Amino acid sequence: MLTKCLLKFPNDNECAEQRRCRELAQASTFYLAVYSEIEEVGWENLTRFSGDLTSLSFWIFMHVTEICLDKTHPKCPPPISTNVPDLFNLKWSSNSRLKDVVQQFKKHLETLQAFWSTLDDIDRSLWVVDPKQASPDVSYRQIIIGNDCCIVLSINSIDPRTLPECRFIGSGPFVNLLRNRWRRNSKRWIQDKPFLECLLETQLPTPPDVEKNDHQVECGICYAQSLPIELELTTCDNTSCNKAFHSICLVDWLRSITTRRQLFDVLFGSCPYCSEPVVVKINSVKK
Repeated sequence: MLTKCLLKFPNDNECAEQRRCRELAQASTFYLAVYSEIEEVGWENLTRFSGDLTSLSFWIFMHVTEICLDKTHPKCPPPISTNVPDLFNLKWSSNSRLKDVVQQFKKHLETLQAFWSTLDDIDRSLWVVDPKQASPDVSYRQIIIGNDCCIVLSINSIDPRTLPECRFIGSGPFVNLLRNRWRRNSKRWIQDKPFLECLLETQLPTPPDVEKNDHQVECGICYAQSLPIELELTTCDNTSCNKAFHSICLVDWLRSITTRRQLFDVLFGSCPYCSEPVVVKINSVKK
């Protein structure tokens, strides 16, 4: 049918119809190409898509990445948005495919592990008041340092071991003292030492609920430490991963992917972190 439509017609109306058929043929090529590329990435990683396939969202290592395509794909590099800092510069050519975007994004996530590890250390050991539940793209922490004073640290996501940007909040001699210590000691910055207490020459307050958190485990899906361990935990059996999840979170996660399997009251699937097999009982989840 498309071949017949692409034949030349003797009048203007027929030329318009010819153009319309050509556009339909090109659109069909676009749809077929995108479907093929989604299959390469894996349908289980696709979380959302628009009806015309110009907007696709993929779940990559616990991060949702939105990719926008136009009808000329893959001629132009697609815009990308995600919840990580300092999005990478996409390397693209006319032969590139969606799997190339995903592979480059995975490599970018690897470079950010030290950044997130640094922030995790701060969250565990110091009294962080903002943000309470940080998004992965947030690179600052507001920390209580005592005497009604706070310090705001901005961590470099590319090189988190470098001296962070620092801003003091508060007034009076105590803040001035700490500010002067920071300026003086920052010249002797040592990357491998606990930087805050060394630079400020004082012991900083720990989180007020540190004893409570000793009896809680952070969930690898919701990242919440405020949920009690009594909610039931499921741990990945892969010793190199060993990530813990609230069972209710893991059940929701497995139900969201197409590769899960269910046998009676047991769900089988892949660990969100290492992709090794993971199993959770549905009836162990307390509502």
